[in-house]
Amino acid sequence: MHVKEEIIGILKQFDIGDKFSYLPLLPRASVLIPLFVRSGRLYTLLTLRSKELRTSAGEVCFPGGKRDPSDHDDVDTALREAEEEIGLSPDDVQVVCTLFPIINKTGLLVTPVVGFIEESFCPSPNPDEVSAVFTVPLDFFTSKEDHHSTYGVAGMSGLLHSFYFVDTDSGSQYHIWGLTALMAILVAVLALKKKPEFEVGFDSEDPLAFFQQILHRRISKL
Repeated sequence: MHVKEEIIGILKQFDIGDKFSYLPLLPRASVLIPLFVRSGRLYTLLTLRSKELRTSAGEVCFPGGKRDPSDHDDVDTALREAEEEIGLSPDDVQVVCTLFPIINKTGLLVTPVVGFIEESFCPSPNPDEVSAVFTVPLDFFTSKEDHHSTYGVAGMSGLLHSFYFVDTDSGSQYHIWGLTALMAILVAVLALKKKPEFEVGFDSEDPLAFFQQILHRRISKL
């Protein structure tokens, strides 16, 4: 079996579909976690947000944003935002699954949508929103070599993860942290079936129970 088909089969087991569409109280957002295979190794694509943006300026994130009234569901939001930000056509994304939503520090319910793209995809970043696009081997997010973490950060539940990644193509160093780092770790754990070399703050054998507990705890306070 090819790497891609094997990963798709694994990730589909964790698809939640529209299980949490009943949460109208919370403002919603989605991100697309694009995956592709290069030389038998799984990669993901990330963006550096423009410094001119009002929120999270200059931070690393997955393509994504807030839901528009015209969006049918979380997948629609993720695909629309990816097209607006990096020129990725929805037709060029093989959506695999929707993972458990996570409430971010500003109270947005953020849903990760995982999809496969072609290795040959050439991004066309929108300069108003994105200042750089780069790719990272997914197993990078299971290695302790460039990882740091800390407890007790305001607005965060559990550990705050932080990675420093040097893009060999451009020589640029990127700081990947917070919710983006947590989602990258989660997808790496699920797709690669690999336990990270560092404490993650959740059971890598059953990570979704942790996210469900956090979500229900936050919702009960609304």
